[in-house]
Amino acid sequence: MAREITLGQYYPVNSILHRLDPRVKFVGTIVYIAALFLVNGVLGYAFAVAALAALIVLSKVPAKFILKSVRGILFILIVTMFFNLLLTPGDILWQFGILRITRQGVVTALRMGLRLACLVTGSSIMTLTTTPNQLTDAMENLFTPLKLLHVPVHEISMMMSIALRFIPILMEETDKIQKAQIARGADFESGNLLKRVRGMIPLLVPLFVSAFRRANDLALAMEARCYHGGSGRTQMKPLRYQRRDLIAFLVMAVFLGICICFRIFGGGWI
Repeated sequence: MAREITLGQYYPVNSILHRLDPRVKFVGTIVYIAALFLVNGVLGYAFAVAALAALIVLSKVPAKFILKSVRGILFILIVTMFFNLLLTPGDILWQFGILRITRQGVVTALRMGLRLACLVTGSSIMTLTTTPNQLTDAMENLFTPLKLLHVPVHEISMMMSIALRFIPILMEETDKIQKAQIARGADFESGNLLKRVRGMIPLLVPLFVSAFRRANDLALAMEARCYHGGSGRTQMKPLRYQRRDLIAFLVMAVFLGICICFRIFGGGWI
């Protein structure tokens, strides 16, 4: 289970994406997510998928490792497509009782499934090529104007960074606890739904205990290092834009412009 979750993990290799400023990657992820909801038509989605494939190649992270992020949300993906397939009105292709599949439902299910898969994969590329500390610095820098509204930008960025870092740790801990409980005779698969929910108690209780213990250890470590929030703090490696970052912003602008053109002139799916 832990190996299927790539969100929050960092994959250390030397690539152009790893060398980019974290602010560029953060903004680029937002731009790509927005583009997924802008494109329209087969050509538009093909362009978005091609751009994602190019990012995977540039990241030098194995494609199989990145695509594991989609496997981690496979259940959500199937449920989303299932409800869109059956609940979208339109031209009926198949009907059995109250169940029916429409042409518009098939198109909507494919579109939502592709959007969700690309969204998760694109977000995983950002976390795989950016360390949690870099991500914290990027968010704090980008959200600096909110300090004028007395928003605790540094604290929020730190919490988000810690949450991302804890995702793979907790998933690995869950995997270890589950294997240990199975070795002791626990059964997580057989029985009805109520029995399965009760069977999760031996898994959830030690997981919560472990999570609180890790949180307490982290708090003690931060206190021992005299951490007191973002006020007056300096950075060992301050963020500075390089030429490659400006080129990346230009590429983003061109990409977004093309997606807007697909939105206006792309046409429908069929």
